[in-house]
Amino acid sequence: MSSATKVPGAPPRERKGLRFPSFSVQILLGLALGVLLGWLALALGPQADGETPNGLTTTLDTIGSSFVTLLKAIVPPLIFTAIVASIANLRSVTNAARLAGQTLLWFAITAAISVAIGIGLGLVFQPGHNTTLTVADGEGAPSSTGTWLDFLNGLIPTNVLGLGASTDLETGDTSISFNVLQILVVALVIGIAALKSGAKADPFLAFNKSALAIVQKVLWWIIRLAPLGTMGLIGNAVATYGWESLRSLASFSVAIYVGLALVLFVVYPVLLKVNGLGVVAWFRGAWPAIQLAFVSRSSVGTMPVTQRVTERNLGVPSEYASFAVPLGSTTKMDGCASIYPAISAIFVAQIFGIDLSLTDYLLIAFVSVVGSAATAGLTGAMVMLTLTLSTLGLPLAGVGLLLAVDPILDMGRTAVNVAGQTLVPTIVAKREGILDLEQYRAASSEHLFDEDEAQDGAQDDAAQAEPAADDAGREPVGAGAKA
Repeated sequence: MSSATKVPGAPPRERKGLRFPSFSVQILLGLALGVLLGWLALALGPQADGETPNGLTTTLDTIGSSFVTLLKAIVPPLIFTAIVASIANLRSVTNAARLAGQTLLWFAITAAISVAIGIGLGLVFQPGHNTTLTVADGEGAPSSTGTWLDFLNGLIPTNVLGLGASTDLETGDTSISFNVLQILVVALVIGIAALKSGAKADPFLAFNKSALAIVQKVLWWIIRLAPLGTMGLIGNAVATYGWESLRSLASFSVAIYVGLALVLFVVYPVLLKVNGLGVVAWFRGAWPAIQLAFVSRSSVGTMPVTQRVTERNLGVPSEYASFAVPLGSTTKMDGCASIYPAISAIFVAQIFGIDLSLTDYLLIAFVSVVGSAATAGLTGAMVMLTLTLSTLGLPLAGVGLLLAVDPILDMGRTAVNVAGQTLVPTIVAKREGILDLEQYRAASSEHLFDEDEAQDGAQDDAAQAEPAADDAGREPVGAGAKA
């Protein structure tokens, strides 16, 4: 028998070579290295003209933005194939409608708690009264605002791919983007139509299942670059913004981060405890997505990792997670759509000398709980803020006062957004009795890629074993003469 032949029942061969740290450790190393390189780039300063960033800053920016671009590129096919597959799998789920209703209910509950904290902190910190800025420091009204019609417009797909294009009038460059909400709607419609079509749709559903497997494999390759992307993103943030801009809006910035910390480290753990779930296990499982959200500042860009940790680490069934996470990535924003607009609206009212009534505070709460859907197809918390200000009748020029610190605040906002997007599916799955509690209790970022690596290892073993098996089955030359 050939020495390369794989004996049935024998333990898998050990893989030799360099052993890398766990994924979470790699992220932390990338974060630390990014901070160091960012400080170095900040110390080097701009080039001779005083405006062009130095080479290190440009390099960090290129690395970070390229990683986010790769993540965003995989989001459209992931959302479409995952939603269609999840709807097809819902045929075996008897409480599909209840799951959807419970998801939206918990979205609203956590948003209401978050906006209440935001309003309370705004009244305590008085950010508009404790700032060195004046109305004259504002940069005028924002170029884009959020309206309630944006929700209806965002629901109607302009094309089956949910793609859009915009042209810069100054440079003439045309950029193509995708509307996550529209892709979600298209996938829901096609998935439901496939269910209604019965056996005729089986070939399409089989193809979609295969496509999803391929997309997930490509996604795994991209996610493995997360430590490198983290280094570039955090390094560029430090080099570009630093912490100088926080001085003029110190009270406002502190209020925002205190609110974010209260939601992430107090409200969410309390909700987990109330529903009989361990807090430490949830943090261990969700932390890779929270980390990436903090440095990338993109809920949509982080969505592939968010869905992965929700399924692999937290034990939420993939049939449900593939529906709840994409929905949450577009409409579940406790940081951007609840805490931030509430404190910001109070700040703008105070700096313009406008007294808010009880009705105004109720409107802030209403917009924060319901209004995030109105800006789901748009970008950034600033659009949500303009929706809040316009609903209250506050000056939109106040938005310009907050632009200097927005990138720094956006890091914390996005981290809380993504944390909530993993929390709600976990709680709903637990309440409905479909959560894998054993997997949840064993949650660890170290096992985020184990299944993929095991599959790759099995494929490699199979490929190496095939020639050996052929040799073992072939009679050696001269054997007949010896007999």
